[in-house]
Amino acid sequence: MLTVGLTGGIGCGKSRVSELFRQMDVPVIDADRVAREMVEPGQPALAEIRQRFGEGILLSTGKLDRRQLRAIVFRDPQARHDLERILHPRILAQMQEKLASLDTRYAILSIPLLLETGRQGVDRVLVIDCPPELQVKRVCARDQITPKQVRKIMATQVDRQTRLAAADDLIDNTGPPEALEPQIRALHTRYSTRSSRP
Repeated sequence: MLTVGLTGGIGCGKSRVSELFRQMDVPVIDADRVAREMVEPGQPALAEIRQRFGEGILLSTGKLDRRQLRAIVFRDPQARHDLERILHPRILAQMQEKLASLDTRYAILSIPLLLETGRQGVDRVLVIDCPPELQVKRVCARDQITPKQVRKIMATQVDRQTRLAAADDLIDNTGPPEALEPQIRALHTRYSTRSSRP
C-alpha cells in the first residue's frame, strides 16, 4: 500500500483536501482527529497532560481546555516540547494501527507537523501550499483571531520554502475552492497507478 503524507501550513486547506480524497473513497487517517481521541476523558494521555500542566488545564466537564493549553504551549517552548513528547508517539502508534487495518491501494495520512517530526515513514510527501498572506487571512476569518496570533502559530511551523523543498507532490490552493478538485483527481489517478496493490 502506498502511503501519502499530506501536510501544509495552517490555513492552507488540509481539511478540504482530505475531504475531497474521502469523496473518492480514499482512506484518510487524520493526526488531528487521532489527537482529539487521545485527550478524551479517561485516556492515559489526558492524565499525563493533567499531571504535567495541572488541574487548570481541564474544563469543569473534565474535558481538556484546548484554548488554555494552546496559550501555554505557544508561550513556552519547553511546555510545547513536553506536550509533543506525551502525544506524538501515541498519535503515530495509533495511526500505524489504523493503517495496518486497511485494504486499499493507497491511503492519505494527514499530518500537520509531518516535516517537523521527520516524515513519519510515509512513501510520498504531498504539500498543500498557498502564500503566507492568504494563510493569515483565512485563519483570521476561520478562527476569529488576530493576524499577530496567526503569525505566531506560523512561526512554530517549518517555513514555506522548507515545505516546498520536501514535497514529492504539490497542491496549489491559492485560487477558489473549485480549483482543488481537478488537482486531487489527477493525484488520485497517479497514486492509484503507483500503488503495487492490485
